[in-house]
Amino acid sequence: MNDDPAALGRALRHWRDRTRPEDLGLPLGGVRRAPGLRREELAQLAGLSVDYVIRLERGRATSPSPQVLASLARTLRLTATERDHLYLLAGQAPPTTGQVSPHLPPSVQRLLDQLDGSPLSVHDAAWNLISWNPLWAALMGDPSPWRRRDRNIAWRHFTHQPTRVTHTPGQEDRFETALVSDLRSSAARYPKDARLTALIRDLRGTGARFDDLWHSHAVGFHTTDSKTVHHPDLGPVTVDCDTLTVPGADLRIAVCSPPAGTAAAGQFALLNTLGTRGVLS
Repeated sequence: MNDDPAALGRALRHWRDRTRPEDLGLPLGGVRRAPGLRREELAQLAGLSVDYVIRLERGRATSPSPQVLASLARTLRLTATERDHLYLLAGQAPPTTGQVSPHLPPSVQRLLDQLDGSPLSVHDAAWNLISWNPLWAALMGDPSPWRRRDRNIAWRHFTHQPTRVTHTPGQEDRFETALVSDLRSSAARYPKDARLTALIRDLRGTGARFDDLWHSHAVGFHTTDSKTVHHPDLGPVTVDCDTLTVPGADLRIAVCSPPAGTAAAGQFALLNTLGTRGVLS
């Protein structure tokens, strides 16, 4: 653990200064006194307030939560070693193999940057939303106001949170079966993860559907499937969704694409222009 309360701030400033704005998709307009990220940009991308980032860097906020640390590590694109150092500087135990990790390796982020023409979102092994690109937010709605469990896809689905997505009965059955099957596998890999254990316990109390799937031991896989997104400006947008896995990092990447020969290709072209308008509705 760290005995120097100022060390965390020094490390954050160093990592912020070395992070190039263009690597995070930020515009380069305006005068910059340093080549790295501004505090305001780090705060926005990490889902924090600017005041909190300032207090962290000045050593006045010395006990950030693991969730805050994970978000900072992801935004600053820290390596696994740097991420562990960040946790130790903050007085937290680094994530272990017994816990679901939200860490997004820089190599995976660079791969995702090459897919910026498709809406995509990244989830950890418990199906917590940890990252997304602007096109995904434009299509699905901006998730940045979501906090804690509201960012969990299984929780949102089985508790009937507001969404722009609709499925046919067959699509919904495949999606739910694959989701529960994946959570069951994650629970076996991470038996010591208290947050995952609590999530599954609470999901089993949401209604018969999740509990029935859990008890049935039904096995499903996230393969290519279609869904309809009801966009407030574009109307119904039919998309194919592929779920890619990153075994070493235990991540799930959901990538949306327009089916060949459909109107969705033209609708996708408008997404960048429309941008995000409010939260998911």
